[in-house]
Amino acid sequence: MAKYSEELKGVVRALYLRRYTPKEIASELNLPNARIVYYWAEKYSWADLLSFESTEEAIERRYQLLASRDNKTDLDLKEMDMLIAHATKLRAQSNKHKEKMASGQNSGQADARDSNDDEPRRKRKYKKNDISSLTQEDFDAWADEHLFEYQKHLRRNIGQLVRNILKSRQIGATWYFAFEAFENAVMTGDPQIFLSASKAQAEVFRSYIVNIAEQYFGITLTGNPIRLSNGAELRFLSTNKNTAQSYSGHLYCDEYFWVPNFTKLNEVASAMATHDKWRTTYFSTPSAKTHQAYPFWTGDEWKQGSKKRTAIKFPTFDELRDGGRVCPDGQWRYVTTMEDAIAGGFNLANIEKLRNRYNTATFNMLYMCVFVDSKDSVFSFSDLEACGVEVDTWQDHNPDAARPFGDRPVWGGFDPARSGDLSCFVIVAPPMFAVEKFRVLKVIYWKGMNFRYQAKQIEQLFKKYNFTYLGVDVTGIGQGVFDNIQHFAMRVAVAIRYDLNTKNQLVLKAADVVESQRIEWDKNLKEIPASFMSVRRTTTQSGNAMTFVADRSQDTGHAEAFWAITHALHNEPLNYENKPKSRWNLRNKAA
Repeated sequence: MAKYSEELKGVVRALYLRRYTPKEIASELNLPNARIVYYWAEKYSWADLLSFESTEEAIERRYQLLASRDNKTDLDLKEMDMLIAHATKLRAQSNKHKEKMASGQNSGQADARDSNDDEPRRKRKYKKNDISSLTQEDFDAWADEHLFEYQKHLRRNIGQLVRNILKSRQIGATWYFAFEAFENAVMTGDPQIFLSASKAQAEVFRSYIVNIAEQYFGITLTGNPIRLSNGAELRFLSTNKNTAQSYSGHLYCDEYFWVPNFTKLNEVASAMATHDKWRTTYFSTPSAKTHQAYPFWTGDEWKQGSKKRTAIKFPTFDELRDGGRVCPDGQWRYVTTMEDAIAGGFNLANIEKLRNRYNTATFNMLYMCVFVDSKDSVFSFSDLEACGVEVDTWQDHNPDAARPFGDRPVWGGFDPARSGDLSCFVIVAPPMFAVEKFRVLKVIYWKGMNFRYQAKQIEQLFKKYNFTYLGVDVTGIGQGVFDNIQHFAMRVAVAIRYDLNTKNQLVLKAADVVESQRIEWDKNLKEIPASFMSVRRTTTQSGNAMTFVADRSQDTGHAEAFWAITHALHNEPLNYENKPKSRWNLRNKAA
């Protein structure tokens, strides 16, 4: 709950529009600091309500404000003298000297900045990444107003030497730790290190820190690494950087259950935080029990090779959800699910919609911190993990362009909604050369049973991409979609009618493509590997044949991403390496 009333905000707004400085407003109303005024002005766009005034008008307005005060202080009198002197200089100088005078290093310049004169603001000299004005009260006030309860709990436990956190996706953990590291760097001067599987992923931290500093504290941070004016450095590194372990400081390792080689990451992390003064924070959404990091989370890695340790019990899952525990290996482990986050005030997601969107195993993994047991899955988690890549490397695909992939051919796959779940449409770029792989360029979800709307959405995609094939499951509303795309996709749309043989072909094709590492997708789309892992081997009701299931039924649907991708891959035959050569060119030449 916010501790500032609307009445107080109204008074602050009135003073701001009278052009009191934030510092003066804070002093006048006994606010703990001026940062909250800057924040409200930014949040409610108060600056847009201020009328434009020239430098001369600003000086005159400021002088009149000071002159009307009773019991003027020495600082007030000094400022008035400076204002008069500055106004005199401005009148004496021609326009060609105005910019030079605006950059003068005196307190009159600072007063001009407070009067909202943009040019002196640009020209003033300042210390790079200057955080000297920030106080602990600034951060405490900001945290009190902006953090959810689970984030405040993490902040209270910053002193734990090793924190190991299992968390739901999309609850703001990365964003919170960016704030935490920035606060700690400002208040202590200690170095902060962010270690991720790739440079691009590590840069997410930097983006959050820069935005938090700019939007909420009015400070522009530059550089990479970021070096604050108090000497603290914030570095953003990847495990594939050979020099990563040469740095030391407080360390943050994000999404470590999705790092292909956790052993390497942990070795680098251990080297960085060897000294007792450095803290290490691991946090991630869970993946599969077969991942290298699973024994690290459960404590089995610590127990290995010691009979005495093997007998020691670690806290239960429910105990870790209940505020976290310091475990026998010295790590503070904490679990926060989507349910826990919502109970703590998180209001940015609807858990019932998420529960309805995914199959049970995928939902539990992504939002309830439950590891997937992939031993019965058709797909190996390590194989799926290797398919996730940084899409920035796809230089030929620009999602924001009018023609994102130019005229290169793409294949589409459509999986229709069942009762209550989502339809899924994927765009896959087929390999044109031997060294290329299939690439999942886009994954789109549509809710509801309106097949005409979905057909229109597909038509819009056809205007942007050069589709040469579209596989459509014609089950349920799929038939309605298929019929409504005929006027623009008749030559490329292929109806897929499910039977035992067709389903087996789809799954076997996907298994071959994944195991041979012939497909790539955005590593941040964790629902893709999760949907693949939900596919299990089973037998038909008669027990006479093998088939595959993916927690899918007429009522639940689900695993949309997997099925949509298989519908696109269906255009390549199982025996793609020995497909018959076309005689089209020979016939053309003969003609």
